[in-house]
Amino acid sequence: MRSEAKLGLILLLTPLLLWLSLLIFIPHVDMFLVSLRERIGVGEYKISLANYLTFINEPLYLHTFLRTAVMSILATMITLLIAFPVSYYIAKIARGRVQSALFLLCLVPFWVSELVRTFGWMILLRETGLISNLLQFLGLVDGPVEMLYNDAAIMVGLVYTSMLFMVVPLVTTLESLPDEVIEAGYDLGGNGLSVLREIVIPHAAPGIVSGCIVVFMLSLGNYLTPTMLGGKDSLWFTELIYSQFIVRFNWELGAAFGFLLLGLSSLIVWGMLKLTGQSLEKTMG
Repeated sequence: MRSEAKLGLILLLTPLLLWLSLLIFIPHVDMFLVSLRERIGVGEYKISLANYLTFINEPLYLHTFLRTAVMSILATMITLLIAFPVSYYIAKIARGRVQSALFLLCLVPFWVSELVRTFGWMILLRETGLISNLLQFLGLVDGPVEMLYNDAAIMVGLVYTSMLFMVVPLVTTLESLPDEVIEAGYDLGGNGLSVLREIVIPHAAPGIVSGCIVVFMLSLGNYLTPTMLGGKDSLWFTELIYSQFIVRFNWELGAAFGFLLLGLSSLIVWGMLKLTGQSLEKTMG
C-alpha cells in the first residue's frame, strides 16, 4: 500500500518537476552561463563579467533599466488605485446579476489578444483618432492632437492590459470579508475612512500584495505595449533585450540583461513582501 502511495505521488509530481526543470530551471541556468561568456574571437569565448560591466559603464543601459523599474512601479500603483474601488463595489455592494455582469465586463477585454487591445488604444490615441476628434468637436483644441509615443500612452496601455490581474485577487479577498464586520465598525463609531483603514485594507492586504506582484511583473516584462504605444524611443528594458538577441545577435549581452531584469524583479518583490509583512504563502494561498 505504501509503495502504491509513493508511486502515485511520483506520478503527480513528475509533470510539475518536468515543467520546472525544462522550462524554468535549466533555461535560466543556461542563460546565466551564456551571460558570463566574453567573445574574444570567432567561436572563442572566455568566462568574464564583461557583459555586466558593459551594462554598468553604459549610461543608456542603466538609465533605461531604472526608468523601466520606476514606470512599472508607477503603473502598479495606478492600477491598484483604480482597481480597488471597482473591486470593492463588485465584492461588497453589487449583488446577483449586477455583480456577475460587472465581473464579466472586466473579463471581456481579455477575450482578444494583447496585440488587438494595444492596436485599439493606438486607434483611439492617434491624431486622427476618436479622442482627438472629440476634443476638436468640443472646441477644446484647435487641431489634431497626437497622444501616442509618449510616457502617458505607455502608462495607459500598461494599466489597461494588467487591470484584470489586480481586480481578481482583490475581489476574492474582499468577498471573504463578512458584512457584519464592516457594520460593526460603523456601529462602534467608525466612519468610512476609518473602516477602510482599520478593517477593509488589512483584510484585503494579501490580495493587494498578490495583485501588485503580478501587475508589477507583467509591466516590467512587457514588450509589446511599450514598443507600440511608446514608439521606437520608448526606452523600455525588454526592448533592449530583444535588440541584443534578435537584431544584434549578441546573446551574451542579452542574457546578462535578462538576468539583471530577473534580479531587479526579485529584489523589488522581496522588498514589497518585507514592507507589507506578507509572505508568498499568504498572498498566493
